[in-house]
Amino acid sequence: HLPTPPDIVKPMKVTVELGGGLDALASHKKIHVVELSGQDAIEISELITVVQSTVIVERHELFIQDNTIRPGILILINDVDWELCGGKKASIKDGDVIVFISTLHGG
Repeated sequence: HLPTPPDIVKPMKVTVELGGGLDALASHKKIHVVELSGQDAIEISELITVVQSTVIVERHELFIQDNTIRPGILILINDVDWELCGGKKASIKDGDVIVFISTLHGG
């Protein structure tokens, strides 16, 4: 098993979990592994765009509003509220678990 040459960057992988009914927007799949090539870390705002374009397959307006996450969706980064991690500027790195939970769902 050879070491990875320094000029080849392994893709960054994060786990995205959808709760509170958001999985209905992603073919009813709750857990997704998102790969981002050539980066060590990104801001959560970039990840939201990637999730919206690659994970969410229908009714995008229930996930995104005015180019950001729709009000009423709670975001946890490794079980911590994203607002405590820097909000839209929060840094996401390889291995992180990001949970999107809709707080606006019927009973």
